[in-house]
Amino acid sequence: MKIAHVITRLVVGGAQENTIYTVEGLLKKGYKVDLISGLTKGPEGNLEEKVKEKNINLIIVKELVREINPFLDIIAFLKLFFIFKKNKYDIVHTHSAKAGILGRISAKLANPKSIVIHTIHGLPFHPYQNRILNFFYILSEKIAYYFTDHFICVGRIMKEKSLKAGIGKDSDYSIVYSGFEVEEFVKCSKKKEVLRERFGIKKNEKIIGMIGRLFYLKGQEYLLEAFKDISPRFPEVKVLLVGDGILRNQLEDFARKNNIYDKVIFTGLVPPEKIPEYVAVMDILVHTSLREGLPKAVAQGLAGGKPVVAFDVDGAREIVINGKTGFIVPEKNVELLKEKIIFLLENSEIADKMGIEGQKLVMELFPVEKMVDEIEKIYIKFLNNGKS
Repeated sequence: MKIAHVITRLVVGGAQENTIYTVEGLLKKGYKVDLISGLTKGPEGNLEEKVKEKNINLIIVKELVREINPFLDIIAFLKLFFIFKKNKYDIVHTHSAKAGILGRISAKLANPKSIVIHTIHGLPFHPYQNRILNFFYILSEKIAYYFTDHFICVGRIMKEKSLKAGIGKDSDYSIVYSGFEVEEFVKCSKKKEVLRERFGIKKNEKIIGMIGRLFYLKGQEYLLEAFKDISPRFPEVKVLLVGDGILRNQLEDFARKNNIYDKVIFTGLVPPEKIPEYVAVMDILVHTSLREGLPKAVAQGLAGGKPVVAFDVDGAREIVINGKTGFIVPEKNVELLKEKIIFLLENSEIADKMGIEGQKLVMELFPVEKMVDEIEKIYIKFLNNGKS
């Protein structure tokens, strides 16, 4: 079986890590796999070197960019078309919005016999877009549907929202949770005290952590808004923001103006392999993003044995089971967010139990091997049967 995975860019992020794990897993199974990506730029970090270290054959299409650019998009489309025409892949598997639309259409036109799969890590259309852009993305997805054999969603909510938008039918979708190295988080969770000492965290200090790019709709501002009221009541508590991005200066300014700057730790970019260590030193993981698929950062927090407080956005409720593995809070509701964080700070025994339950759930649903096996089964089914 000859396979191509296509993604818009290889920044540090859940979709990118999922794609790399999948390619690596398929290579270990003996398949021939190429990874096609645009150039990776920006403050979010770059995974291209990691891909090369893993001996994955990486094909760069420099015109494949995240922004809408008709001139570059046409060139990227043509380059993808000729790559697919030349290599005659059995499976073309796309990820992310731009690569998903250009990749699926060009793959089918280049070789109608190729099975074209698209993974929805997060939908390109969402309530916070302007109406014209929202309409454009939904229309683009409806067109690309006719060049798609099957969709893989990393959570149920993506399937529900796609169907509601009129994209395909129920049988066009499968749910495969986005696997990651769960055992690394479990291992690090057992070294919490050692790691806290290494990070310079005092024994009496508690850490509220959040993982994510410092970017629009990621929602770190809601955590800081809650924390400015929590901090005077709990002077031993600090916030750990894991990640970097264009909003860092803005968030730092907010922290300074509200006299919490000395209690907020900005880590900057953190390599993916180091994330388990940062999760291990946390006491609570908070996720206040306004737009997600199934948030990988939440799964990582649970894998590390941490209770999670998350906004009720997209797939968060699939793994944050209210009152069992953490708390779900209506989006932008800072008062309730604050209330649930305070509850966990004051009830460490309950918090620990929630963390244990969350860890059990993630160990069952998110191993990389399970994800790769399920994706392989989908490939084989469609190669044997064609489009259902």
